[in-house]
Amino acid sequence: MIYPETLEQKLGFDQVRQKIKGYCLSDTGAGWVDRMRFSKDADFIRVLLGQNLEFRQILEKGEDFPSRYYFDSTDWLHRIGLEGSYLEADEFLNLAYAIETILACKNFLTRSREFYPHLFKLGEPVAVTQALSQLVLSKIDDKATVKDSASAELGRIRKKLRDEQHRLRKLMDQIFRAAVEEKWVPEGALPTLREGRLVIPIHAEHKRRVKGFILDESATGQTVFLEPAEMLDANNEIRDLEHAEKREVIRILKELTDALRQKLPELKLAFQFLAQIDFIRAKAKFSLEIQADMPILEKRPEMVWYHARHPLLYLSLKGKREVVPLTIELDPVDRLLLVSGPNAGGKSVCLKTVGLLQYMVQCGLLIPVSDRSRVGIFQDIFLDIGDQQSIENDLSTYSSHLHNMSVFIQSASDKSLVLMDELGSGTDPNFGGAIAQAILDSLVKKNVWGVATTHYYNLKLFAGQRQGIRNAAMRFDDQNLVPLYVLDIGKPGSSFALEIARKTGLPQQTLLDAEKLVGKDLTGFESLVRSLEKERQELSEKNKRLEKQEMELKQSLAKYQNLSSELETRKKEIINKAKDEASQLLKDTNREIEKTIRHIRENKAEKKETLKVRQGLQSLNKKVSRQPSDKKQVVQEPIKIGDRVRIAGQTGSGILLSLSGKTATVQFGELRSTVSVGKLEKITGTVEKEIVPKRSSGINLHERQSTFNSTLDVRGKRVEEVVPLLDQFMDNAILLGHGELRILHGKGEGVLRKVIREQLRNYKNVTSMADEHVERGGDGITVVVVK
Repeated sequence: MIYPETLEQKLGFDQVRQKIKGYCLSDTGAGWVDRMRFSKDADFIRVLLGQNLEFRQILEKGEDFPSRYYFDSTDWLHRIGLEGSYLEADEFLNLAYAIETILACKNFLTRSREFYPHLFKLGEPVAVTQALSQLVLSKIDDKATVKDSASAELGRIRKKLRDEQHRLRKLMDQIFRAAVEEKWVPEGALPTLREGRLVIPIHAEHKRRVKGFILDESATGQTVFLEPAEMLDANNEIRDLEHAEKREVIRILKELTDALRQKLPELKLAFQFLAQIDFIRAKAKFSLEIQADMPILEKRPEMVWYHARHPLLYLSLKGKREVVPLTIELDPVDRLLLVSGPNAGGKSVCLKTVGLLQYMVQCGLLIPVSDRSRVGIFQDIFLDIGDQQSIENDLSTYSSHLHNMSVFIQSASDKSLVLMDELGSGTDPNFGGAIAQAILDSLVKKNVWGVATTHYYNLKLFAGQRQGIRNAAMRFDDQNLVPLYVLDIGKPGSSFALEIARKTGLPQQTLLDAEKLVGKDLTGFESLVRSLEKERQELSEKNKRLEKQEMELKQSLAKYQNLSSELETRKKEIINKAKDEASQLLKDTNREIEKTIRHIRENKAEKKETLKVRQGLQSLNKKVSRQPSDKKQVVQEPIKIGDRVRIAGQTGSGILLSLSGKTATVQFGELRSTVSVGKLEKITGTVEKEIVPKRSSGINLHERQSTFNSTLDVRGKRVEEVVPLLDQFMDNAILLGHGELRILHGKGEGVLRKVIREQLRNYKNVTSMADEHVERGGDGITVVVVK
């Protein structure tokens, strides 16, 4: 049960319908939007949501899904079904194009059935084939004209008609030239048509000089349009042939209509599929606009929503400010939520958000909540909001509210959702508050689910003491007296009436009198509420700071681990390199020694030759010996904070930061280390470059050049996948000096094309980008020129 009948208008769902209809490509698609209804069948709703989600994914990926020729076929199918009627040539052409679109949609979904199973099932009943569209296109050309080849008779008639028209033009030229020479024709005038017949313009005073029939005259009467007698037979023949052509064209169109009539059931199913695709596409477009997602759907009533936003409010504030999302949790124990807080603090928006999103999801629409939210199915939605005064029914505002409450108490069940705005208002606060509390108690006893808003003190106390209902507050900045639009569940909210009155400029004495009239109990309660609100805000700020610090700590730890890993890798590389060099040096030394021994033996140790060999060994010794470095000097003296030091036996140096007993803290590049003081040496003079971890930078250009492809294909990929691929592709292209690149992104809705071109504008090396030639892919490919 949906109550009242105007619920859609009160929640704003009628505006949602209009926005979805604006995305439809055909009137039949818009008709499906009008027929969208609240459903209680969880399985059916799950199918609708699945279709919506799948088409949203198609749009997000920028896939090349057909989006043309979504025509309204209602009138065509009706006339095809009538015996003796026929479609015009232009209608047949559009129908053929629409059939081609239907087949293209079905083929796309068949190829992608594993990704879009719900949409694939939608197209399974479609039985029309391309033979039907080819039949139409064999008779009708792309200018919506019946082809000469549509029948032998039509071809014969049109050939004869062209011959007669050619003969008539020749005859007309002869007569017209003669009349011009006699100056019977107005200057600049040419032969023309009147009543479908070829005529010559003649001065009125010369009309008797040319034998023929006057068919018309000019507005001034100075010129007559005359059909020469010699042309009468030819014009009559042409007229007869035109009538024969028209009769043959109608016969062909009727024959074609009769052929389609045999396939009428298949055509109806096919065009129903096209209308549904149009409808689902429009819903998906709207889902993208409001950033909607697929929640977890439960068959029983449930409401655990995270980051819920009012879609219409989100659209109205888009580009101006962010909409604060709501987190709403109702469970089988506490099914009712009583929301309190100051005026204009967001209570009514919270209530409308709950009603609108629940109604949307049960109409098969994705909603703007986190995908981990759980949404249940309700059998009824009851709403009481706004001024419902009725002069016709002799109801005041408060009476209409009470009438609604009566309906709620009598009709609501444990599967109903009840939404009540400003509960108890509109009458004496004492009696209104008491009646409102009794109504809430009745609904709690019936295990009804719902949200109510109020300012009443007794209702807040009731919600705090009664199981089955919970307090909630719209958070308020009591320092600046501005609403924060954040929903806090568990504690009641203050109305901040005195504070707001003080801000508006009411005299101080008036406010003091008001506080006395309110009484200590209520004032104390409001103060307690405000105190709790302040503590909650402070706790929230502390949590945010702790989360930020934890994030920074994790980042620092990850950075340190990466640095440590890189240093270890560099250390292994240096050791391996030193071992290789030592091994080579050892081989060279052994080879030189063997050579020396052999030389001495061969020359029998002559003094001159021995001296020469000794000099060669001394030269090798200099090569092998470690050369002392003049870049730095190690000084054996006490070290102090700020000195440049190194670990004994190591080459890297750092700055001494602190001393603590026998240990010291040294900064080596980006790495801070604690070292024993006895292992440190002070360095003076020019110092070698500090230890700074570097990544291995070896790049094999020949290998990259051989494997690089100047065409990047991103069709079928998501936007978030495309950007890193594009960046890597452009980096390699610029490094390897490629001048012209091609990026295949497909046509579709143009999403990938837009993202790719916006990303390319960030590259200074890109001198131009444009669509590929239409015969080689057109706007489905971007050609990039790199300097």
